[in-house]
Amino acid sequence: MPKQQFGLGKGLGALLPDPEPVPLTLEPGRPEVEPEREKNSRGEAEAVLRLPIDRVEPNPEQPRKTFSEKSIAELADSIRRHGVIQPLIVEKSGDERYRIVAGERRWRAATAAGLKEIPVIVQKFTPERRLEIMLIENIQREDLNPVEEAEAYKALMDLTACTQEEVADKVGKSRPAVANALRLLRLSPDALGALKEGRISAGHARALLAVQDPHSRDILFNRLITESLSVRQAESAAQDLNRGSRNGTAAIVASSNKPQDSREPELVQFEQQLIGVFGTKVSIKGDLKKGSIVIDYYSADDLERIFEAVQREGK
Repeated sequence: MPKQQFGLGKGLGALLPDPEPVPLTLEPGRPEVEPEREKNSRGEAEAVLRLPIDRVEPNPEQPRKTFSEKSIAELADSIRRHGVIQPLIVEKSGDERYRIVAGERRWRAATAAGLKEIPVIVQKFTPERRLEIMLIENIQREDLNPVEEAEAYKALMDLTACTQEEVADKVGKSRPAVANALRLLRLSPDALGALKEGRISAGHARALLAVQDPHSRDILFNRLITESLSVRQAESAAQDLNRGSRNGTAAIVASSNKPQDSREPELVQFEQQLIGVFGTKVSIKGDLKKGSIVIDYYSADDLERIFEAVQREGK
C-alpha cells in the first residue's frame, strides 16, 4: 500500500487524508440544528459544529510549547473583526469535552477575543496518527523557533520510522533543510536553551556546530552570550578555534580593531541581506561597479542548502 503524502500550503484537508469521522450527536434538550458543511480535500462535505469554547481544551501532546503573545493578540484582533475562518480539528475526550488536534493557536486567540463558541470538525484518530497530524501542522507554522522545528522533525521520524528524505516529502521541505535543522539538536542543553529563547540565532548555532572540539565549542558559546558576538565574528572565531587557537579570540580581536567600514553603505547593506538569505558568512569585495561575492560553507549539506537557496531566490 503506497504511503500517503502530505504537502504545505494545501490547508488542513491535505493533512487529514481519509479521516474517520465521528457521528455528531446533539445533547438532550438542545434544539436540533443542521450543522454547517465544509468540503475537505476530496470534495466531500464535512460537518462543522459550533461548540461552547469552554468545552474545547488543548492537547497535552501538543509539540509547540511556546506561543507568541504578540501573534495571539494580532490573531485575536482579526477574529474579533472576521470570526474564526478555519474550523479546529478536535476529537472527543470525555463527556461533552473535546480535545484539540489541530488549531490550538486559533483556540487561544478566540478565547482572548472573548468568543463563546468556536467552529470545529470532530474526527477520530489513532494515537500515532493524532501525533503525526499535530507535528505536521506545527511544522507548517513559520513562527516555530528552530529548536521546536528540529524536535518536531525528530519526533516525526521516531513516530513513523521515516528517513530524513521521507520527512522532507511529508512536510514540503528539502532534505538538506531537514538535515540542517536536525543538526541543531547536537548542541549542548545550554546552547539549545539559548537558541530556543532567541538569545542566539540559527546562524550562531551553525557557527557553534562548525567547532569540532566540544570544549572549544563551549568556550565559543560563552563568548556568544557574554560578548554578544555577531554571526560573522562567531564564524571567524570558530575557524580560529579549529585551527588550534586556545581561546578563539584572535579573529574577534582582529575584527574589533578594524577601522570603520569605508565601503559604500549600499554595498554593506547588500552584504547583510545576502547573509540573511544564505544564513552563512558572505563577503562582497569591490565596489558598486565591479567586484566579487564570496559565500562560505562548512559541509556538503551546507553547500547543498546554499545551492538550493540560490535556485529559490532566482525563481
